[in-house]
Amino acid sequence: MSAAIVTTLLEKTANFSIEETLAFLANEYKDKVVFSTSFGQEDQVITALIAKNDLPITIFTLDTGRLFQETYDVFHKTLKKYKIDIKTYFPEASAVEELLNKKGPNSFYESVENRKECCFIRKVAPLTKALKGNEIWITGLRAEQSENRNDLAAFEYDAHFNIIKFNPLLKWTLADVQKYIDDNNVPQNTLHKKGFVSIGCAPCTRAIAEGEDIRAGRWSWESSHKECGLHQK
Repeated sequence: MSAAIVTTLLEKTANFSIEETLAFLANEYKDKVVFSTSFGQEDQVITALIAKNDLPITIFTLDTGRLFQETYDVFHKTLKKYKIDIKTYFPEASAVEELLNKKGPNSFYESVENRKECCFIRKVAPLTKALKGNEIWITGLRAEQSENRNDLAAFEYDAHFNIIKFNPLLKWTLADVQKYIDDNNVPQNTLHKKGFVSIGCAPCTRAIAEGEDIRAGRWSWESSHKECGLHQK
């Protein structure tokens, strides 16, 4: 059934612009469309499109408790500029307390398993709560962000969260994203001008050097696929 829905959405929106597709989804799935933002450049573009067109799409974010101050700054600027609501989800306090009491504050540096445990508590569990009961999840994924994302489609079924994902910027390049931000005066994280391309939790993110892979700045001590569990690809 989910595969048929994905096929239908791909066919119906094939000739739509991103804004037309967002409006179509908001109308077709009333009060069941959500957009997750981490205030990165891609997410800021989508937020601007939703706000500019006054679309009834719920915007939410995950506050892991370990974000950069610069992320909170762009969060605040976004609220002020667009006069919108952004719902915030936190990890369960008891789960964070148990993790720190058992393994300390920096266990994620010790193994991939520990890092994924921290990501699960701080990101995946809150995301599960945020997506519950909804039918369309809008993301800022782009194909060029990592090899794992090259085979994504504009619409796809996420079996892990049992939801249809819409990836409106899938074929955009980073240059496309930056041009939209510049042309439309969209607030962006000041860390992007300091070599930070993909920005997550402060302890797990660094700037990248010229020529490095976009995801090199995430969990730089690892040689894994550099995913946290929010997106399976």
